[in-house]
Amino acid sequence: MKFGARILKTGVAISLALYITHWLNLESAAFAAIAAMFAIQPTIYRSYQTIVEQVQANLIGATLAFIAVQTLGNEPIVIGLIGVLVIAINIKLKIESTIPLAIVTVIILMVNPGDDYLTFAITRFSVIMIGVFCAFLVNLIFLPPKYETRLYHKNVKNMEQISQWIRLATRNDADRKILKEDLAKINESMIKADNYYLMYKEERNYFKGSEYTKNRRLVLFRNMISTTYKALAILKSLDQHDHKIYQMPDTIQELIQDQLDHLTNYHQRILMKYIGKVRYQSPDDVVNRLESDEKELTEYFMNIYDHKQVEREQWMNVFPLIGLIIDYNHHLIHLDKLVESFQTYHTSENEVKISDTYPQDE
Repeated sequence: MKFGARILKTGVAISLALYITHWLNLESAAFAAIAAMFAIQPTIYRSYQTIVEQVQANLIGATLAFIAVQTLGNEPIVIGLIGVLVIAINIKLKIESTIPLAIVTVIILMVNPGDDYLTFAITRFSVIMIGVFCAFLVNLIFLPPKYETRLYHKNVKNMEQISQWIRLATRNDADRKILKEDLAKINESMIKADNYYLMYKEERNYFKGSEYTKNRRLVLFRNMISTTYKALAILKSLDQHDHKIYQMPDTIQELIQDQLDHLTNYHQRILMKYIGKVRYQSPDDVVNRLESDEKELTEYFMNIYDHKQVEREQWMNVFPLIGLIIDYNHHLIHLDKLVESFQTYHTSENEVKISDTYPQDE
Protein backbone atom coordinates (compact mmCIF):
# COMPACT_ATOMS: atom_id res chain seq x y z
CA MET A 1 0.00 0.00 0.00
CA LYS A 2 1.42 3.38 -1.06
CA PHE A 3 0.96 6.58 0.91
CA GLY A 4 1.12 9.57 -1.43
CA ALA A 5 1.76 13.16 -0.49
CA ARG A 6 -1.94 14.02 -0.59
CA ILE A 7 -2.76 11.36 2.01
CA LEU A 8 -0.08 12.70 4.34
CA LYS A 9 -1.18 16.30 3.77
CA THR A 10 -4.76 15.39 4.62
CA GLY A 11 -3.63 13.94 7.94
CA VAL A 12 -1.50 17.01 8.73
CA ALA A 13 -4.34 19.39 7.80
CA ILE A 14 -6.78 17.52 10.07
CA SER A 15 -4.33 17.62 12.98
CA LEU A 16 -3.57 21.32 12.46
CA ALA A 17 -7.27 22.19 12.31
CA LEU A 18 -7.92 20.31 15.57
CA TYR A 19 -4.96 21.98 17.33
CA ILE A 20 -6.03 25.48 16.28
CA THR A 21 -9.66 25.04 17.32
CA HIS A 22 -8.58 23.65 20.71
CA TRP A 23 -6.09 26.51 21.12
CA LEU A 24 -8.89 29.04 20.41
CA ASN A 25 -11.21 27.17 22.81
CA LEU A 26 -13.80 26.69 20.10
CA GLU A 27 -16.38 23.95 20.36
CA SER A 28 -17.00 21.22 17.76
CA ALA A 29 -13.40 20.92 16.63
CA ALA A 30 -14.42 17.84 14.63
CA PHE A 31 -16.15 20.12 12.13
CA ALA A 32 -12.86 21.88 11.41
CA ALA A 33 -11.24 18.50 10.76
CA ILE A 34 -14.05 17.54 8.36
CA ALA A 35 -13.68 20.84 6.51
CA ALA A 36 -9.90 20.36 6.23
CA MET A 37 -10.43 16.90 4.76
CA PHE A 38 -12.79 18.24 2.07
CA ALA A 39 -10.54 21.20 1.22
CA ILE A 40 -7.26 19.39 0.46
CA GLN A 41 -6.54 19.70 -3.26
CA PRO A 42 -3.88 18.26 -5.61
CA THR A 43 -2.40 21.68 -6.52
CA ILE A 44 -1.74 24.95 -4.70
CA TYR A 45 -3.73 26.87 -7.28
CA ARG A 46 -6.74 24.61 -6.82
CA SER A 47 -6.36 24.95 -3.07
CA TYR A 48 -6.55 28.73 -3.46
CA GLN A 49 -9.61 28.35 -5.66
CA THR A 50 -11.15 26.08 -3.03
CA ILE A 51 -10.82 28.78 -0.35
CA VAL A 52 -12.63 31.32 -2.52
CA GLU A 53 -15.36 28.90 -3.53
CA GLN A 54 -15.79 27.35 -0.07
CA VAL A 55 -16.14 30.77 1.58
CA GLN A 56 -18.76 31.68 -1.01
CA ALA A 57 -20.66 28.39 -0.77
CA ASN A 58 -20.56 28.18 3.02
CA LEU A 59 -21.72 31.78 3.38
CA ILE A 60 -24.69 30.93 1.20
CA GLY A 61 -25.40 27.78 3.22
CA ALA A 62 -24.95 29.54 6.58
CA THR A 63 -27.16 32.48 5.55
CA LEU A 64 -29.96 30.26 4.28
CA ALA A 65 -29.71 28.04 7.36
CA PHE A 66 -29.88 31.06 9.68
CA ILE A 67 -32.92 32.52 7.89
CA ALA A 68 -34.68 29.15 7.81
CA VAL A 69 -34.18 28.48 11.53
CA GLN A 70 -35.45 31.96 12.42
CA THR A 71 -38.54 31.75 10.20
CA LEU A 72 -39.42 28.10 9.58
CA GLY A 73 -37.71 26.27 12.42
CA ASN A 74 -35.42 23.27 12.16
CA GLU A 75 -37.77 20.44 11.34
CA PRO A 76 -36.20 17.65 9.23
CA ILE A 77 -38.30 18.63 6.20
CA VAL A 78 -37.03 22.21 6.46
CA ILE A 79 -33.39 21.05 6.68
CA GLY A 80 -33.91 18.89 3.61
CA LEU A 81 -35.47 21.74 1.61
CA ILE A 82 -32.64 24.12 2.52
CA GLY A 83 -30.14 21.43 1.48
CA VAL A 84 -31.82 21.15 -1.92
CA LEU A 85 -31.81 24.94 -2.30
CA VAL A 86 -28.09 25.19 -1.45
CA ILE A 87 -27.26 22.47 -3.98
CA ALA A 88 -29.29 24.25 -6.69
CA ILE A 89 -27.56 27.60 -6.01
CA ASN A 90 -24.09 26.05 -6.05
CA ILE A 91 -24.82 24.29 -9.34
CA LYS A 92 -26.08 27.58 -10.80
CA LEU A 93 -22.86 29.30 -9.68
CA LYS A 94 -20.81 26.41 -11.15
CA ILE A 95 -19.13 25.58 -7.84
CA GLU A 96 -20.40 22.01 -7.57
CA SER A 97 -17.24 20.82 -5.81
CA THR A 98 -18.23 22.83 -2.72
CA ILE A 99 -21.62 21.12 -2.31
CA PRO A 100 -20.57 18.41 0.22
CA LEU A 101 -19.07 20.87 2.72
CA ALA A 102 -21.83 23.42 2.16
CA ILE A 103 -24.43 20.74 3.02
CA VAL A 104 -22.41 19.78 6.10
CA THR A 105 -22.52 23.44 7.14
CA VAL A 106 -26.31 23.58 6.70
CA ILE A 107 -26.81 20.43 8.78
CA ILE A 108 -24.43 21.60 11.51
CA LEU A 109 -26.15 24.98 11.80
CA MET A 110 -29.73 23.73 11.66
CA VAL A 111 -29.60 20.66 13.92
CA ASN A 112 -29.74 21.55 17.64
CA PRO A 113 -29.20 25.30 17.15
CA GLY A 114 -29.43 26.22 20.86
CA ASP A 115 -30.74 29.39 22.51
CA ASP A 116 -28.28 32.04 21.26
CA TYR A 117 -28.49 30.99 17.64
CA LEU A 118 -26.51 33.89 16.16
CA THR A 119 -23.46 33.16 18.32
CA PHE A 120 -23.87 29.45 17.65
CA ALA A 121 -23.98 30.01 13.87
CA ILE A 122 -20.96 32.34 13.83
CA THR A 123 -18.91 29.91 15.94
CA ARG A 124 -19.72 26.87 13.80
CA PHE A 125 -19.08 28.79 10.59
CA SER A 126 -15.73 30.01 11.94
CA VAL A 127 -14.72 26.47 12.87
CA ILE A 128 -15.45 25.27 9.33
CA MET A 129 -13.45 28.14 7.80
CA ILE A 130 -10.50 27.31 10.07
CA GLY A 131 -10.46 23.83 8.56
CA VAL A 132 -10.52 25.22 5.01
CA PHE A 133 -7.65 27.64 5.68
CA CYS A 134 -5.61 24.94 7.41
CA ALA A 135 -5.90 22.79 4.29
CA PHE A 136 -4.61 25.67 2.17
CA LEU A 137 -1.64 26.33 4.47
CA VAL A 138 -0.66 22.67 4.52
CA ASN A 139 -0.89 22.43 0.73
CA LEU A 140 1.25 25.56 0.40
CA ILE A 141 3.98 24.63 2.88
CA PHE A 142 4.00 20.87 3.48
CA LEU A 143 5.30 18.68 0.58
CA PRO A 144 4.32 21.10 -2.23
CA PRO A 145 3.54 19.11 -5.39
CA LYS A 146 6.29 18.91 -8.03
CA TYR A 147 4.25 18.30 -11.15
CA GLU A 148 7.08 19.16 -13.54
CA THR A 149 9.06 16.24 -12.10
CA ARG A 150 6.00 13.97 -12.07
CA LEU A 151 5.13 14.85 -15.66
CA TYR A 152 8.65 14.30 -16.96
CA HIS A 153 9.16 10.94 -15.25
CA LYS A 154 5.69 9.73 -16.20
CA ASN A 155 6.42 10.53 -19.85
CA VAL A 156 9.82 8.81 -19.67
CA LYS A 157 8.29 5.72 -18.08
CA ASN A 158 5.52 5.55 -20.68
CA MET A 159 8.02 5.89 -23.53
CA GLU A 160 10.25 3.17 -22.10
CA GLN A 161 7.33 0.72 -22.02
CA ILE A 162 6.19 1.66 -25.52
CA SER A 163 9.68 1.37 -27.04
CA GLN A 164 10.25 -2.03 -25.42
CA TRP A 165 7.02 -3.38 -26.87
CA ILE A 166 7.75 -1.87 -30.30
CA ARG A 167 11.10 -3.68 -30.38
CA LEU A 168 9.43 -6.96 -29.46
CA ALA A 169 6.54 -6.46 -31.89
CA THR A 170 8.79 -5.67 -34.87
CA ARG A 171 10.72 -8.89 -34.19
CA ASN A 172 7.58 -11.00 -33.78
CA ASP A 173 8.54 -11.73 -30.17
CA ALA A 174 5.61 -10.02 -28.42
CA ASP A 175 3.11 -12.07 -26.43
CA ARG A 176 -0.21 -10.79 -27.80
CA LYS A 177 -2.20 -11.36 -24.62
CA ILE A 178 0.29 -9.59 -22.35
CA LEU A 179 0.72 -6.79 -24.92
CA LYS A 180 -3.01 -6.08 -24.92
CA GLU A 181 -3.03 -5.98 -21.12
CA ASP A 182 -0.07 -3.59 -21.09
CA LEU A 183 -1.66 -1.40 -23.76
CA ALA A 184 -4.61 -0.82 -21.44
CA LYS A 185 -2.21 0.12 -18.62
CA ILE A 186 -0.22 2.43 -20.90
CA ASN A 187 -3.44 4.18 -21.97
CA GLU A 188 -4.30 4.83 -18.32
CA SER A 189 -0.78 6.08 -17.67
CA MET A 190 -1.01 8.46 -20.63
CA ILE A 191 -4.25 9.87 -19.22
CA LYS A 192 -2.44 10.43 -15.92
CA ALA A 193 0.32 12.26 -17.83
CA ASP A 194 -2.34 14.52 -19.36
CA ASN A 195 -3.69 15.24 -15.87
CA TYR A 196 -0.19 16.05 -14.59
CA TYR A 197 0.19 18.47 -17.48
CA LEU A 198 -3.00 20.30 -16.51
CA MET A 199 -1.92 20.46 -12.87
CA TYR A 200 1.55 21.65 -13.85
CA LYS A 201 -0.05 24.32 -16.02
CA GLU A 202 -2.05 25.54 -13.05
CA GLU A 203 0.99 25.60 -10.78
CA ARG A 204 3.04 27.51 -13.33
CA ASN A 205 0.30 30.11 -13.51
CA TYR A 206 0.39 30.43 -9.74
CA PHE A 207 4.11 30.79 -9.07
CA LYS A 208 6.09 33.92 -9.84
CA GLY A 209 8.27 33.85 -12.90
CA SER A 210 8.55 34.84 -16.49
CA GLU A 211 5.36 34.29 -18.46
CA TYR A 212 7.47 33.70 -21.55
CA THR A 213 9.55 30.97 -19.88
CA LYS A 214 6.42 29.36 -18.48
CA ASN A 215 4.83 29.16 -21.91
CA ARG A 216 7.99 27.65 -23.43
CA ARG A 217 7.95 24.88 -20.83
CA LEU A 218 4.27 24.21 -21.44
CA VAL A 219 4.82 23.98 -25.20
CA LEU A 220 7.70 21.56 -24.61
CA PHE A 221 5.73 19.24 -22.34
CA ARG A 222 2.68 19.36 -24.58
CA ASN A 223 4.87 18.23 -27.48
CA MET A 224 6.54 15.56 -25.34
CA ILE A 225 3.15 14.06 -24.56
CA SER A 226 1.81 14.32 -28.13
CA THR A 227 4.99 12.69 -29.51
CA THR A 228 4.62 9.81 -27.04
CA TYR A 229 1.04 9.40 -28.27
CA LYS A 230 2.46 9.03 -31.79
CA ALA A 231 4.71 6.19 -30.60
CA LEU A 232 1.74 4.59 -28.85
CA ALA A 233 -0.29 4.77 -32.09
CA ILE A 234 2.49 2.85 -33.87
CA LEU A 235 2.48 0.17 -31.17
CA LYS A 236 -1.29 -0.21 -31.50
CA SER A 237 -0.95 -0.50 -35.26
CA LEU A 238 1.74 -3.17 -34.90
CA ASP A 239 -0.53 -5.09 -32.55
CA GLN A 240 -3.52 -4.78 -34.86
CA HIS A 241 -1.78 -5.65 -38.13
CA ASP A 242 1.08 -7.88 -36.99
CA HIS A 243 0.14 -10.89 -39.14
CA LYS A 244 -0.23 -8.65 -42.21
CA ILE A 245 3.18 -7.08 -41.66
CA TYR A 246 4.86 -10.47 -41.40
CA GLN A 247 3.43 -11.39 -44.79
CA MET A 248 5.33 -8.52 -46.40
CA PRO A 249 8.78 -9.02 -48.01
CA ASP A 250 11.65 -9.47 -45.56
CA THR A 251 13.34 -6.26 -46.71
CA ILE A 252 10.39 -4.01 -45.82
CA GLN A 253 10.08 -5.74 -42.45
CA GLU A 254 13.75 -5.05 -41.77
CA LEU A 255 13.42 -1.42 -42.86
CA ILE A 256 10.42 -0.92 -40.54
CA GLN A 257 12.30 -2.55 -37.69
CA ASP A 258 15.46 -0.47 -38.23
CA GLN A 259 13.51 2.76 -38.65
CA LEU A 260 11.51 2.23 -35.46
CA ASP A 261 14.66 1.28 -33.54
CA HIS A 262 16.29 4.54 -34.63
CA LEU A 263 13.20 6.61 -33.86
CA THR A 264 12.55 5.18 -30.39
CA ASN A 265 16.23 5.57 -29.48
CA TYR A 266 16.12 9.13 -30.78
CA HIS A 267 12.98 9.77 -28.73
CA GLN A 268 14.58 8.56 -25.50
CA ARG A 269 17.69 10.57 -26.28
CA ILE A 270 15.61 13.76 -26.63
CA LEU A 271 13.99 13.15 -23.24
CA MET A 272 17.41 12.69 -21.63
CA LYS A 273 18.69 15.74 -23.50
CA TYR A 274 16.01 17.89 -21.85
CA ILE A 275 17.53 17.29 -18.41
CA GLY A 276 21.10 17.62 -19.64
CA LYS A 277 22.15 13.97 -19.53
CA VAL A 278 23.09 13.64 -23.20
CA ARG A 279 26.14 15.05 -24.94
CA TYR A 280 25.50 17.67 -27.58
CA GLN A 281 24.58 16.41 -31.01
CA SER A 282 23.53 18.72 -33.81
CA PRO A 283 19.83 18.26 -34.62
CA ASP A 284 20.70 18.87 -38.28
CA ASP A 285 22.93 15.77 -38.38
CA VAL A 286 20.21 13.65 -36.84
CA VAL A 287 17.55 15.09 -39.14
CA ASN A 288 19.62 14.33 -42.23
CA ARG A 289 20.03 10.70 -41.17
CA LEU A 290 16.34 10.31 -40.32
CA GLU A 291 15.24 11.89 -43.56
CA SER A 292 17.49 9.51 -45.44
CA ASP A 293 16.00 6.51 -43.57
CA GLU A 294 12.49 7.78 -44.22
CA LYS A 295 13.17 8.20 -47.92
CA GLU A 296 14.59 4.68 -48.17
CA LEU A 297 11.58 3.19 -46.38
CA THR A 298 8.94 5.05 -48.38
CA GLU A 299 10.62 4.47 -51.75
CA TYR A 300 10.99 0.76 -51.15
CA PHE A 301 7.41 0.52 -49.91
CA MET A 302 6.18 2.22 -53.10
CA ASN A 303 8.40 0.04 -55.27
CA ILE A 304 7.01 -3.23 -53.97
CA TYR A 305 3.54 -2.02 -54.99
CA ASP A 306 4.65 -0.67 -58.37
CA HIS A 307 6.39 -3.95 -59.18
CA LYS A 308 3.43 -6.03 -57.98
CA GLN A 309 5.46 -7.82 -55.30
CA VAL A 310 2.44 -7.78 -52.98
CA GLU A 311 -1.31 -7.74 -53.42
CA ARG A 312 -3.06 -4.36 -53.35
CA GLU A 313 -5.13 -5.23 -50.25
CA GLN A 314 -2.03 -6.47 -48.43
CA TRP A 315 -0.14 -3.28 -49.35
CA MET A 316 -3.06 -1.07 -48.21
CA ASN A 317 -3.19 -2.84 -44.84
CA VAL A 318 0.41 -1.81 -44.08
CA PHE A 319 0.12 1.67 -45.59
CA PRO A 320 -1.30 3.28 -42.38
CA LEU A 321 1.69 2.02 -40.37
CA ILE A 322 4.11 3.67 -42.82
CA GLY A 323 2.15 6.90 -42.46
CA LEU A 324 2.34 6.70 -38.66
CA ILE A 325 6.12 6.13 -38.80
CA ILE A 326 6.59 9.20 -41.03
CA ASP A 327 4.38 11.29 -38.73
CA TYR A 328 6.29 10.09 -35.65
CA ASN A 329 9.56 10.98 -37.38
CA HIS A 330 8.42 14.55 -38.04
CA HIS A 331 7.14 15.01 -34.47
CA LEU A 332 10.48 13.85 -33.07
CA ILE A 333 12.41 16.29 -35.25
CA HIS A 334 10.14 19.12 -34.11
CA LEU A 335 10.49 18.12 -30.44
CA ASP A 336 14.28 17.97 -30.72
CA LYS A 337 14.39 21.47 -32.19
CA LEU A 338 12.16 22.75 -29.37
CA VAL A 339 14.45 21.24 -26.73
CA GLU A 340 17.52 22.61 -28.52
CA SER A 341 16.00 26.09 -28.70
CA PHE A 342 14.91 25.94 -25.07
CA GLN A 343 18.41 25.09 -23.86
CA THR A 344 20.22 27.48 -26.18
CA TYR A 345 18.41 30.74 -25.43
CA HIS A 346 17.77 32.38 -22.03
CA THR A 347 19.61 29.55 -20.27
CA SER A 348 19.40 31.18 -16.82
CA GLU A 349 15.60 31.42 -17.01
CA ASN A 350 15.22 27.99 -18.61
CA GLU A 351 17.09 26.05 -15.94
CA VAL A 352 15.58 22.59 -15.64
CA LYS A 353 15.05 21.31 -12.09
CA ILE A 354 13.95 17.70 -12.48
CA SER A 355 14.58 15.36 -9.56
CA ASP A 356 16.13 11.98 -10.38
CA THR A 357 13.67 10.35 -8.00
CA TYR A 358 10.16 9.78 -9.26
CA PRO A 359 7.75 11.09 -6.57
CA GLN A 360 4.83 8.97 -5.45
CA ASP A 361 1.46 9.74 -7.00
CA GLU A 362 -0.89 12.01 -5.11
